[in-house]
Amino acid sequence: MKRRVFVTGGAHGIGKGIVEAFARQGEEVVFCDLDPVLGAQTVAETGARFCQLDVTDAVSLERCMRELFETWGDIDILVNNVGISPFKPLTELSIEEFDRVIATNLRPVFITSRQLALHRQQNGNHSYGRIINLCSTRYLQSEAGTEAYSASKGGIYSLTHSLAVSLAPLHITVNAIAPGWIHVREEEQLRPEDHAFHPSGRVGTPEDIARACLFLCDEANDFLNGQTLTIDGGATIRMIYPE
Repeated sequence: MKRRVFVTGGAHGIGKGIVEAFARQGEEVVFCDLDPVLGAQTVAETGARFCQLDVTDAVSLERCMRELFETWGDIDILVNNVGISPFKPLTELSIEEFDRVIATNLRPVFITSRQLALHRQQNGNHSYGRIINLCSTRYLQSEAGTEAYSASKGGIYSLTHSLAVSLAPLHITVNAIAPGWIHVREEEQLRPEDHAFHPSGRVGTPEDIARACLFLCDEANDFLNGQTLTIDGGATIRMIYPE
């Protein structure tokens, strides 16, 4: 039986890689995104369905999920991927910009997870469910000028283990993936030293994260719950001294 998969922010980058991976497995996939052009392109390349919306609009996001419940009957796999990262100096970051990052990166994790829980409570229990939240290694490490992004990812880290406990009675596991450096911009030219910085010898790709999503969604992996899986080519375990 095909599993029913909903991915937020699935039109490009890591999200698109996740959509592609589940679509290749023959699953029923719907993704939402703000960009209609990239959304249409992803539909053409994967056969997934596209729901255009701004995740900061809670009404639109909830409506999209309710429509999926009406069409599918349930959602088996929820991937909260959407995120923005407007890095800028703290003194130049406005309160409105900070709020926008939180409303884009963190709040949708709560909204979508809550909607799935409400649906399952109202429609009987199910034996299988997966939520995967895209975190970042910046939940634990920071550079200057990343306050909003780091705060949002730290919130996702904490929300993940809280949701895992709350949703356990509904047989839904909740895990997070914390990517490191993932190459998602075609215009970005990688240097040999960028690859060499990683003990694995290369910068990551969206496919690295997508494969981890497939692993977490394996029905046999229900004992892996409430965890944040770091996928960064070993970068965060390196001890680096000034030269």
